[in-house]
Amino acid sequence: MKVLVIGHPQAVLGFSLAGVSGQAVTNADEANQALDSAFAAKDIGIILVTQDIAGMIQARVEDLKLHSTIPLVVEIPSPAGVSPDEPSLSEVVLRAIGIKL
Repeated sequence: MKVLVIGHPQAVLGFSLAGVSGQAVTNADEANQALDSAFAAKDIGIILVTQDIAGMIQARVEDLKLHSTIPLVVEIPSPAGVSPDEPSLSEVVLRAIGIKL
C-alpha cells in the first residue's frame, strides 16, 4: 500500500523528496478530483491531506476521516505550521499509523 499526499504545492514537493508521491492542489475542485482519483486507485493505503486544503472541503474530509478505513485519510499540518493548540505532524502520524517520526 502506498501513501499519497494531497495538498499545498510546497508540502507535496517536500514529501516527494522523501519518496512519497502526491498531488498539488490549490482549490476545492482540484482537491475533490484528487480525492476521487485516490479512492479509485487500489494501491493507495493512506491519504495525507494538508490542513489548508482540508479546510476547503472540510465536510468531506471530516466524513472520510471518520468512515474511511482503506484508504485511511489523515489531515496533516500545512507548510505554514500548526497553531500551539494543535498536535504536531509527528503526533498526528503516531496516532494515525503508529510510527514515531
